[in-house]
Amino acid sequence: MMIAGVVFSGPVSTAEEKAGIAWQPWSDAIFERAKAEKRFVLLDLGAGWCHWCHVMDEMTYADPKVTALIREKYIAVRVDQDARPDLANRYEDYGWPATIIFNTDGSELVKRRGYIPPKPMAALLQAVIDDPTPGPSVAPEPVIAASAESVLGKAQRAAMRAAFIRAYDNKRGGWGDSHKYLHWDALEYCITEGAAGDAAMKRMARQTLTAGRKLIDPVWGGVYQYSTDGDWDHPHFEKIMPFQAENIRVLAMASAQWREPEWLGFAQKIRGYLRDFLTSPDGAFYTSQDADVVPGKHSGEYFALGDAARRKLGIPRVDQNIYARENGLVITGLAALHAAGGDAGSIEDARRAAEWIVSHRALPGGGFRHGEKDAAGPYLADTLAMARGFLALYTVTAERRWLARAEEAAAFMESHFHSALGFATAAAAPGAPLKPKPQADENIALARFANLLHAHTGKAAHRTMAEHAMRYLASPVVVGLLGYGTSGILLADRELRTEPAHVTVVGGKDDPAARALFTAALRSAPPMSRIEWFDHREGPLPRTDVEYPKLDTAAAFLCANGSCSRPMNTPGELAEKLAKLKR
Repeated sequence: MMIAGVVFSGPVSTAEEKAGIAWQPWSDAIFERAKAEKRFVLLDLGAGWCHWCHVMDEMTYADPKVTALIREKYIAVRVDQDARPDLANRYEDYGWPATIIFNTDGSELVKRRGYIPPKPMAALLQAVIDDPTPGPSVAPEPVIAASAESVLGKAQRAAMRAAFIRAYDNKRGGWGDSHKYLHWDALEYCITEGAAGDAAMKRMARQTLTAGRKLIDPVWGGVYQYSTDGDWDHPHFEKIMPFQAENIRVLAMASAQWREPEWLGFAQKIRGYLRDFLTSPDGAFYTSQDADVVPGKHSGEYFALGDAARRKLGIPRVDQNIYARENGLVITGLAALHAAGGDAGSIEDARRAAEWIVSHRALPGGGFRHGEKDAAGPYLADTLAMARGFLALYTVTAERRWLARAEEAAAFMESHFHSALGFATAAAAPGAPLKPKPQADENIALARFANLLHAHTGKAAHRTMAEHAMRYLASPVVVGLLGYGTSGILLADRELRTEPAHVTVVGGKDDPAARALFTAALRSAPPMSRIEWFDHREGPLPRTDVEYPKLDTAAAFLCANGSCSRPMNTPGELAEKLAKLKR
């Protein structure tokens, strides 16, 4: 890959290769080998963009004592968490790098978070050899029972909302005391509540987004992952695709809901970074960019430089894997950017990525594999992200092919990932020692997607999917595990209890007046909306719950609770009607 004359090489040789650790890929068969050889399994779960993963390579796994212990008694397994969503979801609470030690039967003995220096690592490895019983880091998993209800109870909702507000940092903005980042579900919840008239929620969103601008690279654009030290001034410089995509979406939403165009400027800086650094020649999107120019060396001084000075020193490595999950997230973000600002380029970028993923990652039945060659899978995250992207594309283009693909993806998810508790992160493999489990963020996204898809199709199966995911999320155990991070559940609950705004533009798609009305609907509608364009020449809309007349002049209708407004013929009239609806 070449950007402005700078060539990105492949991964550099790593310290563990020099030290001679024979790292293996993850597979369920690894435990058969462990039994046969009477060895423990050491899983190093990290990421190509992760600074402390590089440090652990250079320091810990290059240490002679650590190396000797691993060679003697362990099978060493290395996994890039971006490549394995199932393992990433299982151990996400342990950060990267995560170190997990298993017994020969696949049971966990040790789970450790973050960088482990050489001496403590050697002591840990020896302690497991001396006493192979689960340590204090391996606590029994809580027993989760699905809620009997598909929405939150009133008292439960109030308690979650209060905990969310208490966790807010009124001085600096954001949630939590140590790491500051742009938490997209929390921001969307505040923006949505603020649009409905909650001034305190709007203030929280505005303060956080304003402070979070410090995480946008002032030279290249793009969002750094987070800042440490409880403030916004100590960023970690990796640029990971979910942060880019979701923050484009949230910034676009803030601009649209507050009618403040300046937020689009920050979203465009992120989009510019994607275009310049993370877009493949065919239009699909890469995965991430490393935090370090030299692996393991902190890059604070580097990112303080301007463009030319940075390029003289080199450019941090780009992970050129193309995953369906990451592309689905970008498609959704770019669709939101187009809706808020009418940027035609962003929607063309979204279309190109969607078409590439359909051509190169599609599975029979409407699902998607993760990468070019999946070691396992399929994974829920890939089909779910693409399903959300397809529905977003239908909303902003009114091209019915995208809605059809969203329906196919929903059917694939129901048939492959439905479990007793919500939807599992991967399809169950017979005999696998680690059984797939549901993950909260994925079930939040699925509940919201399936509920909005139901609004578009009227099909009971889609509402049933949403309710099944929500019963898992409403479990008091799940809520308790998430702490203040329940904003996504509150969003899903709000949407399952609320009929979405339904705007239909009636008129030819080649009619400038109809186009102007459609644009006004995209820019002014509430966050959860069903926006459609009915051109009689294309036949009935996918859901025929409203019968629209043939008109001589393009018009828009706003429908809710079984009734529709009179026809509106001007964008201004439609925008004002939608503003009143939000209030």
